[in-house]
Amino acid sequence: MWPEVFSPQILKLLVSSVGQTLYMVGVAGLIGTLIGLPLGVFLATSRRGELFAAPAINNAIGLVVNAARSTPFIILVVAIVPLTRLIAGTSIGTSAAIVPLTIAAAPFIARVIEAAIRGVDQGLIEAARAMGATPLQIVQKVLLPEALPAIVSALTLTVVSLIGYSAMVGAVGGGGLGDLGIRFGYQRFMPDVMLVVVLVLIVLVQGVQSLGDFLARRLDKRARF
Repeated sequence: MWPEVFSPQILKLLVSSVGQTLYMVGVAGLIGTLIGLPLGVFLATSRRGELFAAPAINNAIGLVVNAARSTPFIILVVAIVPLTRLIAGTSIGTSAAIVPLTIAAAPFIARVIEAAIRGVDQGLIEAARAMGATPLQIVQKVLLPEALPAIVSALTLTVVSLIGYSAMVGAVGGGGLGDLGIRFGYQRFMPDVMLVVVLVLIVLVQGVQSLGDFLARRLDKRARF
């Protein structure tokens, strides 16, 4: 069994699939953060009586975010095929898979960052206000720095989720480790290949989680080393 798994052809495909998975997760995570970070800050600071109070817009955006998060990922992938074709020029392949991955990641990131910012001590915000800081300065110099360890942990959780989603897009021709596991492990009756794919995914998730935990501890001013 194992010599077949470690044949040059399978090893080459495995290395290529790991690269495709890292590419999909990296790009989707980056674009999702660029969209989700400001969205999360706005959701955390725009309720009634807060820094940028706009409750009607907050509720409207909140509904959209919740709707996106409630949609099962595999249904989302199929439902937005026209949009994926419009953006990527195709609905198949790793570049195309980045579109649904980003759309799934952005609202998730927005909510976890909202939660991270809401965890900041209210007393710090009041102190900054008393010193004459503007709402934007409070966000830049109080909320984001204080919430940074929690934001790093939240982004780590997002990347771990994206690794799982990236394996799922393999079922619809998205490439990556999921595609390798389905094409060889399932369709060609090679369970050993599927096992190796699962082991590689576990290693990737564990590596990302350990790195995220390390960075969060380093950024947490309350942590003791």
